[in-house]
Amino acid sequence: MASLRTSLRAAPRFLTKPHLTTLNMAARSFSATAANSGRVSDAIIQDHKELKSYYDKVMNSTDAETQREFQNQFVWELARHSIAEEIVVYPAMEKHVPNGKDMAEKDRQEHRVVKEKLYAFQKLTPADAEFKPTLKSLMEDLSQHIKEEEQDDLPALEKALAADDSDGLARSFERTKMFVPTRSHPSAPDRPPFETAMGLMAAPIDRLMDMFRKFPDDSKK
Repeated sequence: MASLRTSLRAAPRFLTKPHLTTLNMAARSFSATAANSGRVSDAIIQDHKELKSYYDKVMNSTDAETQREFQNQFVWELARHSIAEEIVVYPAMEKHVPNGKDMAEKDRQEHRVVKEKLYAFQKLTPADAEFKPTLKSLMEDLSQHIKEEEQDDLPALEKALAADDSDGLARSFERTKMFVPTRSHPSAPDRPPFETAMGLMAAPIDRLMDMFRKFPDDSKK
């Protein structure tokens, strides 16, 4: 983490504010990973809370710039969260939880619907008439998925894991989010190892383009 902070302080002068914003987002991800010590369900639920907050920021704002910033933040977080669950959490569910394969497959199917809607949403601008309706429809599906995951899937997974194993899974989940795509790619595979391979190819392009997207600064969050 110290080396990343040093790199940010020494960032070349040609880096613009969007470049530095993206680098700072990466730094916060590293900080979250280093600080995260707890159950995997806690890490996932924290993401759910952030997604709900970003959704509210978009829906409650009438300012196009604010809507655009939180649109990018919402897409960035949901894309990473979904893929990290598919790479790290669902295989653990399949391995440790009775009937875990059925639970994981149900979650993957729900992710496919959400990814399709996220793909449509990420291409819109606040000026588009479909902007808020598309996000609202997406959030309706996502909220149902979150409810089932928090009430059923995560408790079952925690029950099947030792405390140290849950902590290790949480750390793996957070680390994985650093390396996966930051935009929705619904046609990509949704299970490892194929998802991992595709993610390693798509992620650099997504992150390069993130440098030119606007994100909210900490004061707005």
